[in-house]
Amino acid sequence: MNAALLNTVARPFQARALHVSLGVLLIAAPAAAQSLTYARDIAPLIVDRCAMCHHPGGSAPFSLLTYADAKRRATQIAAVTKSRFMPPWKADPGDGPFVGQHPLSDAEIRLIERWAGEGAAEGDPRDMPPPRAWSEGWQLGTPDLVLTLDQPYTLPPEGTDVFRIFVLPIPVDAARFVRGLEFRPGNPRVVHHANIRVDATPASRRLDDQDPAPGYDGLIAHSAQYPDGHFLGWTPGQVVPLLPKDLAWRLEKRTDLVVQLHMQPSGKAEVVAPSVGLYFGDAAPARTPAMLRLGRQNIDIPAGDARYVVTDSYVLPVDVEVQAVQPHAHYRAHDVRGLATLPDGSTKRLIDIADWDFRWQHVYRFVTPLRLPKGTTVSMRYVYDNSADNPRNPQQPPKRARWGQRSSDEMGDLWIQVLTAAEDVRGYEVEIEKHPDDTALHDDAALLYLELGRHESAIAHFRTSAKLKPQSAAAHYNLGTALTLARRLDEAAGEYRAALGIDPAYANAHNNLGNVLIAEGKVDEAIVEFREVVRLQPDSPAGLKNLAAAYAMAGQFERAVDTAEAALRLNPAETLAGEIRRLKALYLQHKRPVP
Repeated sequence: MNAALLNTVARPFQARALHVSLGVLLIAAPAAAQSLTYARDIAPLIVDRCAMCHHPGGSAPFSLLTYADAKRRATQIAAVTKSRFMPPWKADPGDGPFVGQHPLSDAEIRLIERWAGEGAAEGDPRDMPPPRAWSEGWQLGTPDLVLTLDQPYTLPPEGTDVFRIFVLPIPVDAARFVRGLEFRPGNPRVVHHANIRVDATPASRRLDDQDPAPGYDGLIAHSAQYPDGHFLGWTPGQVVPLLPKDLAWRLEKRTDLVVQLHMQPSGKAEVVAPSVGLYFGDAAPARTPAMLRLGRQNIDIPAGDARYVVTDSYVLPVDVEVQAVQPHAHYRAHDVRGLATLPDGSTKRLIDIADWDFRWQHVYRFVTPLRLPKGTTVSMRYVYDNSADNPRNPQQPPKRARWGQRSSDEMGDLWIQVLTAAEDVRGYEVEIEKHPDDTALHDDAALLYLELGRHESAIAHFRTSAKLKPQSAAAHYNLGTALTLARRLDEAAGEYRAALGIDPAYANAHNNLGNVLIAEGKVDEAIVEFREVVRLQPDSPAGLKNLAAAYAMAGQFERAVDTAEAALRLNPAETLAGEIRRLKALYLQHKRPVP
């Protein structure tokens, strides 16, 4: 029985609790099937996957937060989730995981279909998940600067989709460092998505000035760019978290924000008044991402060709961490894939979209950056359908389609945001040669090697630190963490036990030891460790979540449910709370009395 392990190195001598991936629970021995209810089985899914748009005042046309709302549309909900039209997440659910990823699993889709087919029962209202407050204000807090249009734009009542570009001057009198950008569409019923760039020249402003109405039609100016290698944009339900302080991007004075809106007429004239909030930091960035673009500009698709293929590739000259990817194509693209082929021949998927839809573009940010070594080949392969059988083809009958920036043309790009190592590890090695007994240098070098995925080099430095400070619990914990990442689990367990021999109250060492024991199939021993974590940190929802997971792996689903409920009573952060609620729903499906 395997479980994924996420570890945190003590720096300095601290670490946060770790989480156990429990996909194996899906194959646990099931109890007898029970009738499904909205309160117990469906509402948690709607709250976690749908309500960010389907709440009162949200971007969706109706709310789904009450049983009456959901029952009225039960058949429709089952149909659009089965077809994966909703939730609108186009990437393969197995990719990532990505920030904000909210697709339904196959099992969850079957659950919704079965509930609707059984009559959409309400169940006991006491089983409902805790109510969630949906803020109508800024999700990231009060911005340091808010940008708005001088006058709103009026979207005509009829016609095809409208792509219009608006230019918002940024009134700063000196360079600033931006940690976050939050976009508010102003009229979420008709604004489908936004592409955002920064233009340090007057080119975009001139194009806007030439059109008497707010904004202008046409192309985004070539001078409008992503700032310092950062993606900017918005899709419904998406709020990008603040950047770390060392990754802010530089905003110069006399700069404009360029916002391209994709809008869909509603049948009546609609006023659109978007606004953008900027959040500033105090320090200049210590690291700047690089933006790689794969793609071709010689696209030329004959009319009727249903399998036109575009490929491109690039060999990485250095080790990188992939932060995010953004595929881009127009209406004829069908199958969109990005792949990394490592020097040893193994592969890692960057993105896989089997049913591309130009209307649902997205920036896919990895929850944990994807490490790729020097010599890796990153590649793209896009398949286009320019036949009459493609319902999204903008030209019927089909016509020859060539590369171009208008939506009736075609494009094919895969943008990849990467970071190289934060610091030059060779510099640390030089310093260590001068000061071989400096544990801080060894620890810093080890941390850099971990960032590069070079676990064995990290182990060597952490082992030296542990020899230099044999009575340091943190030194043994750090070595155990590196050994765990290298899958040397028996040795890792020995180091965690060494840390606990020095400091029996080291909760994180108990937690990581529990994770290792689960990976080795020693669930009962892991439960002992996780119980100790909860005893030492009774207010830790993450500790209770891990204990609940261990109970479930042992088949003790009654205890798993009770422990998950105890974790939720501690009001954890929303991301963790959502994960706990999803796991609790799984435990409830298998719940049986404990002897």
